[in-house]
Amino acid sequence: KYLEPLFEKSFIFFGPTLSPFSAYFALRGLTTLEVRIKKQSENALKIASFLENHPKIEKVYYPGLKSHKNRHLAKKQMTEFGGVLSFVVKGGYKKAESLVNRVRIINLAVSLGAVESLIEHPASMTHSELTPSERKEAGIEEGLVRLSVGLEAVEDLIEDLERGLRT
Repeated sequence: KYLEPLFEKSFIFFGPTLSPFSAYFALRGLTTLEVRIKKQSENALKIASFLENHPKIEKVYYPGLKSHKNRHLAKKQMTEFGGVLSFVVKGGYKKAESLVNRVRIINLAVSLGAVESLIEHPASMTHSELTPSERKEAGIEEGLVRLSVGLEAVEDLIEDLERGLRT
């Protein structure tokens, strides 16, 4: 009954379908989605724990951490905590910008990633059009860094972050 208006207007034949090639890749990706999410979540938790204890990091935002204020809610809603985390580098804008430019394994990009790890500094990248006061009002601290964790060896990612934090 809900699709009848679509059939009447012939919308079903235009636009809402994938090409066979795109459908193939979507299906192919779905077959490994569960193991990729588990690995990314595992890596993200290890990285978040490392960062939480690092002297150059002010704060880490990741619901898998026991210190996260809404961890109890996240545990009710999720089986894994995901591969995206953010953190605030002590020293603000310049220190965060330096970090994202110094890493070598983690790619500098604004995308949420895929199987490779990506890092970005919102104040100088995705939210650079906002003034510092607008960013502050939006909750985007000057030293905030977003990390989309991939499938690389977590030890390599942690070493890359450690190298990036050295000044």
